[in-house]
Amino acid sequence: MPVHGSKSEKPDAAVLHRRDAYDLLGVSRNSTDQEIKSAYRKLALKYHPDKNANDPKAADMFKEVTFSYTILSDPEKRRQYDAAGFEAVETESQELELDLSSLGTVNTMFAALFSKLGVPIKTAVSATVLEEALNGVVTVHPLPLGIPISKKVEKQCAHFYSVMISEEETQGGFVCRVHSPDKSKFKLLYFDREETGGLNLALQEESTKVGKVTSAGMYFLGFPVYRLEQTLNSMISAKDPDAAFFKKLDGFQPCEIIELKAGTHVFAVYGDNFFKSASYTIEAFSAASFSEEKQNLRAVEAQILTKRVEMSKFETEYREVLAQFTEMTSRYTQEMQVIDDLLKQRNEIHASYTTGPPVKQSRSRIRGSVKESKEDSQIRERKSKRDRPKKKKWFNIHLKVDKRKSC
Repeated sequence: MPVHGSKSEKPDAAVLHRRDAYDLLGVSRNSTDQEIKSAYRKLALKYHPDKNANDPKAADMFKEVTFSYTILSDPEKRRQYDAAGFEAVETESQELELDLSSLGTVNTMFAALFSKLGVPIKTAVSATVLEEALNGVVTVHPLPLGIPISKKVEKQCAHFYSVMISEEETQGGFVCRVHSPDKSKFKLLYFDREETGGLNLALQEESTKVGKVTSAGMYFLGFPVYRLEQTLNSMISAKDPDAAFFKKLDGFQPCEIIELKAGTHVFAVYGDNFFKSASYTIEAFSAASFSEEKQNLRAVEAQILTKRVEMSKFETEYREVLAQFTEMTSRYTQEMQVIDDLLKQRNEIHASYTTGPPVKQSRSRIRGSVKESKEDSQIRERKSKRDRPKKKKWFNIHLKVDKRKSC
């Protein structure tokens, strides 16, 4: 529902705790998501600032209604609120939709710039369009089954179409698809008809890029069909790629309506471009002849739901291993630095033997070695002298003996 800013303004705490979220929206605690959404849209349209200029009470009521809806429209937040009230719910990061029709030219230019830079901006259907539909003053054109219609819709305006569905077509399933060859940005809307004859917005699908076109579709096949909300994931991606990977399937949520009853149903194409009209082709057809495609869709979406559960468990394991890896990587870096420092010291010591100057102590050691060699020589010489007389005496004795023998 349209608001004036991209983020919610958090109402005063005293105001938030004054009224129960269910009571404020006028629904019971066992209300369905569709009932809560319908109640919110009526109240938001009633108290919208565009319709209540200079009325602070209406502005406060609008904020409070929007605050309550952000809680009850989220299954996890609703569960927390049911268990412990407002205090258990965090809504600081809740992103609301931006009504481009309520912005001036300058603000619209800034929004367009941010969108072009990749900043996700979730836009809303104009309050004027919703009010005209609720009052039943819009022009509705017939859309025959199987016959595509191509047109251009002005920015923040809508083209309404009525489709007649028989009981047989209801049982076989029904599909409404829109695509834009110009890659225009648009919304596909589905309206419930009120008892008063007015139209109340029940479903909306954002266009997404698919190959060379932008496309959006609604599938009423008699079993739950899921859609993927990508805005939240786009916001997470810029901050934490890992979190974006693990939360990628969190936006995979079932559509509120799984089948349509026989009768006339109203769809609309809303131009969501910032400055120019949106070209589109809309087509409605029975899905009775697409039995194989329906089976494949059901099987694939079941696998996606299973994978979402697996990814939740895998994230816990991944975070634990990543923490260990980060710790090991840090230690690896530290140990490598210590080893490098030790090897550097060793190399410096080796280099000192060849590049350093002679040390004085080494000269004294050399002189000491020479002195020791001289002393050894002198000792050997004295020993030699002591031995010489003994040898001479021994020689003289033997000489005397020989002379006696000769006589």
